Amino acid sequence: MKIGVLALQGDFERHRRALARVRAGEPVESVEVRKTVELRDLDGLIIPGGESTTLLKLMEYFGFWPALDAFHREGKPIFGTCAGLILVARDVENPPQPSLGLIDVGVERNAYGRQRESFEARGDADLDGPTSLEMVFIRAPRIRRVGPGVSVLARHKDEPVMAREGSVLVATFHPELTDDPTVHTYFCAMAQRSRRPR
Repeated sequence: MKIGVLALQGDFERHRRALARVRAGEPVESVEVRKTVELRDLDGLIIPGGESTTLLKLMEYFGFWPALDAFHREGKPIFGTCAGLILVARDVENPPQPSLGLIDVGVERNAYGRQRESFEARGDADLDGPTSLEMVFIRAPRIRRVGPGVSVLARHKDEPVMAREGSVLVATFHPELTDDPTVHTYFCAMAQRSRRPR
């Protein structure tokens, strides 16, 4: 199984380290994605945190908008964390900005505050069974609206912090900054179930 990590900006290397800890019944290969052609042989893609406006500009420059839309239409899983969530959300505010609209959620950028308001906490999740997750929030967005087809998978203080709609998974926090591979294992299972014969 091959999972790509969009490597235009953000902490993509930490996601690759997290994927190396996944035990999914088969080896999980991770690759850095900087060109649209590199999406071709992937079973799933992670869009990491970073600065969403910078990512938007780089994605437009390198032609990722139509490429990611096509990747999604093929049913291949996409996992957006923090800024990655902002990029795939349906609606973005504070301020409004373009997005791919791949999951029916509305998000508010930097809703927990600036860098100095970053924090760690534990939250409840249901990822093929109930569990508790360590969550790292850094200039995190908030999910302000959840569409009827979206499942909330994790909460912190009753707020949704992780959600899924079909092949799109999102989190407001950074699971790659902990030693717990639970979230990445869940995403790899999504990719495993969606695979088609090559």
